[in-house]
Amino acid sequence: MDVARNQGTDSGGKAMGHGTNFINTAHLSRGRISLKRGNLFGQTPAKRRLLQTPHLQENADAQIGFLLRKQLTLYSVSPLYKFSYDRLQEYSRQLCFVIAAEKQKGLAVHVEGDLKFKVKFSMLSVLKTSEQNEAGVLIQVGITVSPSSLPPSALTQVTAENAGPKVVWTGCFCCTRGNDILETVVEDFTCLPLFLVNGAESLSAIIGTWLQQTFDCSFSLLTISPLNLAWMAAMWTGYKMERHKGAVELTFSVPGTPQPLDISYAIHAEDAKALWDSIHTTQQEVRQEQVDLFMDGLCYHFYRHFKIYLSATRLAKVSTSVASAHANGKIKILHSAYLVEILALMTELAISKIL
Repeated sequence: MDVARNQGTDSGGKAMGHGTNFINTAHLSRGRISLKRGNLFGQTPAKRRLLQTPHLQENADAQIGFLLRKQLTLYSVSPLYKFSYDRLQEYSRQLCFVIAAEKQKGLAVHVEGDLKFKVKFSMLSVLKTSEQNEAGVLIQVGITVSPSSLPPSALTQVTAENAGPKVVWTGCFCCTRGNDILETVVEDFTCLPLFLVNGAESLSAIIGTWLQQTFDCSFSLLTISPLNLAWMAAMWTGYKMERHKGAVELTFSVPGTPQPLDISYAIHAEDAKALWDSIHTTQQEVRQEQVDLFMDGLCYHFYRHFKIYLSATRLAKVSTSVASAHANGKIKILHSAYLVEILALMTELAISKIL
């Protein structure tokens, strides 16, 4: 068990971009979707089922590689109006024109040279885990720099890397296992409540504005509460990993200090899993009281060594061998084996926020 204190950063998140007007999505979604009985939102459920997910397709790694080992910012999205999977090429052209126009104003990407943009919308069937689920939608923005616009010193590098457009921004809509929660969606609306983004904030602002205007939807940064972070710490610790067993690390923010202060608490993966296995006695579900016992056990162990009450702090980040998540709505998925489970949990949180 290791511990470190360090100066932290503000855990508050920003909207997709400074120039984009992101508003609360609750009133926009009310009446457009309905939930299955037994799903009560506005509070963390008392228990969550452990998903029995099918194995990903053989070519899954090629489709989901963009989601792995990259920092992704989470957004909840109200239902998309008049969205069609049959018009993805049309959406690609429209958004490309918009980005190119904004580039002329100096608002897109600041890169030396004459840029050419390429936008591609594609369907992610690998995230369609059942017939009732919507397929995911991947948006990629690539750039190509014209060699004639660059100084001679940069030509060698460009020639070596110019096999195709370089992807500089990625976004992904999904509703992984959303059919477990959603009963119906009003006609003409498509529910893809979770949006994951990796890329420059300037492009996020442009793309977010276009998406909202085109599909009459709204985005909201998906922050993660300390309680849900505790659930992630417990559930992810319980996942079986044959290799790459890294430490479980919890980061707590200390309130009331003149400067932001974090406490980092690392536990060997085997020790954390042994504690969780001694608590988690239900095979098909995880219960709130089990999560509480797990966190209480870790906090008590910390107090015994350092005489610091972590109960007076706020859980801000969780890191495991499977994934990491921050209260400010940023996650990093480290292993494809549990991708569906992680996205299903994030989808649940996203649906909760838009209702």
